[in-house]
Amino acid sequence: MASILILTPQLPYPPHQGTSLRNYHILRGLAQRHTLTLLSFVDENQSAAPEVIRPLQRLCAHIETVPVPRRKTAVRLRQLLTTPLPDMAHRLHCPEFTQKLRRLLAAHHFDLVQIEGIELARLIETVRADSPQRKIIFDDHNAEAELQRRNLQTDLRHPRRWLAAAYSAVQVRRLRRFERWACQTADAVTCVSDADRQHLLRLAAPRLPIAVIPNSIDVESYAAPATADLPYYDLVFTGKMDYRPNVDAVLWFADAVWPAIRRARPGTTWAIVGQKPHPRLQRLRQVAGVTLTGWVESVQPYLAATAVVIMPFRIGSGTRLKLIEAMAAGKAIVSTPIGAEGFPVRHRQELYLAETAAKLATAVLHLLDHPQERERLGQAARAFARQYDWRTVVPRFDAIYDQVLQPRG
Repeated sequence: MASILILTPQLPYPPHQGTSLRNYHILRGLAQRHTLTLLSFVDENQSAAPEVIRPLQRLCAHIETVPVPRRKTAVRLRQLLTTPLPDMAHRLHCPEFTQKLRRLLAAHHFDLVQIEGIELARLIETVRADSPQRKIIFDDHNAEAELQRRNLQTDLRHPRRWLAAAYSAVQVRRLRRFERWACQTADAVTCVSDADRQHLLRLAAPRLPIAVIPNSIDVESYAAPATADLPYYDLVFTGKMDYRPNVDAVLWFADAVWPAIRRARPGTTWAIVGQKPHPRLQRLRQVAGVTLTGWVESVQPYLAATAVVIMPFRIGSGTRLKLIEAMAAGKAIVSTPIGAEGFPVRHRQELYLAETAAKLATAVLHLLDHPQERERLGQAARAFARQYDWRTVVPRFDAIYDQVLQPRG
């Protein structure tokens, strides 16, 4: 058993989307064998009230929180122009959080400090300075430099996005340096897929191997049937809707794929389910058949009450928990190859893979018209998802802990 301090960029409860889902199930799994202390930021739509986070309190011996810092545009622009760090390194840089970290390091003997995501990687320096004997695990949720490179490639194709492309070009160089530094400075690095592992190895070539710890969920919690109090939608997309890859995915699908689907099946409906819809998405509220839900208490009912889950990603890295969620719900899925990246899925076995707009439309229409094929895919998907249950995945951290904690001979 180890004493572990875990740092998270947002409170991992309730587990509503990728980062909080990964972190909640990591805590859930580690708490079976280790003593956990959590230091976390709290987003504006979250609450750290004891009655709200009771499930976290059952997992952790101690929890400390800090509100997410708010940066004015002028501050962000100044940081972009006057510092060599990537924007992500500034996003959650906060003196109050750093002070709480230092107090915890001084008051407790932690065997390990586990840093969840690159937004908190600057704190490696604080841990090294204040508690140099502590071992540091850096859990890199995305190969961030590669993700930004893909953003750049996508934006370069569209003149109206060239300003965003210029931003990405700067960030790619800075992220490469910063991500390399984080990987080389930590005692061990974990990531979510072998594809990300290969990107990080090329970037950093760290002294210790990079271990793959996939994203995980509670598979059985997605088996609930549809309820009568929720509208049925033919198609569903789920995700945090101010996240750039999600915004790009739904806008591309709406512009390049959705018109063909509606021409063939005029009554088709599509729900975009997720919090904080970006202003770029507001025009979709005027598109026939499309619903933007905003924040919902749970995505499971929406997954249960749909025929097909779509994942039309053109950019991204890591793996998308929404894919495993849809699989656990036994749903037919149509995805681009990038949407399914990092998972050993096969076209027409667990899902349909389609790269072009025309092929996406054809796959969606075929599944909407063939319920037996949807059922076959859904059964295969649910069987595939079982290997990503948190009870199976999270114990893999123990091998990493044993490696970094063993005495040097």
